Amino acid sequence: MSVKVCIVGCGAIGSIFGAHLARLEEVEVYAYDVNKEHVRAIHERGLRISGAADFTVHLEATSDVSQIPACDLGIVATKSTHTRRAIEQTKHIFGLASAVCSVQNGVGNEEILAEHVRYVIRGTTFPAGHLIGPGHVGFDINGDTWIGPFEPTNTPYEFVERLAGLLNRGGMQVIPLEDARGAQWTKLIFNASTNPVGALTLLHHRAATRLPSTGALFNDLIAEGEAVARALGIELHGDPRELVERGASAPGKHHASMLQDVLAKRQTEVDFMNGAIVEWGKKTGVPTPLNRAMWQLIKGLEHSWTDP
Repeated sequence: MSVKVCIVGCGAIGSIFGAHLARLEEVEVYAYDVNKEHVRAIHERGLRISGAADFTVHLEATSDVSQIPACDLGIVATKSTHTRRAIEQTKHIFGLASAVCSVQNGVGNEEILAEHVRYVIRGTTFPAGHLIGPGHVGFDINGDTWIGPFEPTNTPYEFVERLAGLLNRGGMQVIPLEDARGAQWTKLIFNASTNPVGALTLLHHRAATRLPSTGALFNDLIAEGEAVARALGIELHGDPRELVERGASAPGKHHASMLQDVLAKRQTEVDFMNGAIVEWGKKTGVPTPLNRAMWQLIKGLEHSWTDP
């Protein structure tokens, strides 16, 4: 019996997940994205992945959500700023026996998904990529993905194990966890240090890490995030500083997602990164002046594009 999986948001990360799942004979993959040119190319030529892995698969891609049948599992890979609209458009695909996993940046996406679907899976992913052209995604950095139940929805653990098993057999590295908050906050703290600094300085990750002034700022931002996590009783899944070094050692000049957004003059995910750390800092009584400054500066930069 086949498993139907819907990828909501078929950008770089969504494409990487969808392509690996589409390698399995028993999985029917449906990709939903508003980028009609990308969707058309996938429909006509298949979805090509190159870089850390190199293969082409065929899957059902559409910009018309009415063409997607009811699905057993969902993976939401949109920008965090598009989560609410995306799940409002696709919620009818997921019934009472379905689970939807977020593999997005930051924290706060699961809460939005839980307003519209019964079961939600908390996900954190480290693979990185970029759209080379319609139907072609560059797989820049391979890495682990951690998934676990989103506690407020009481998601049965078998959903987590099922999704992890499929992705692992498709060629990804996915680790199921009973409690995935530590992994999520480790990446949140990493992103909230590296993303805004890169976006404001226009430095790629390795350059910003090696420059003493910005490298020190990374460490100070990380320390604030760690203090908030401790106050929440969350044990981190590793050291965010090691992630910074790992990224700096990767080949090529990797532009963080927020820098890509700034260069394209589109809204960033800063509310779900530094903004989230600031909000949780308020709730726990932990000062977060550096994260607040990063949030304020990025919001000001966004404002300059629409009302200079």
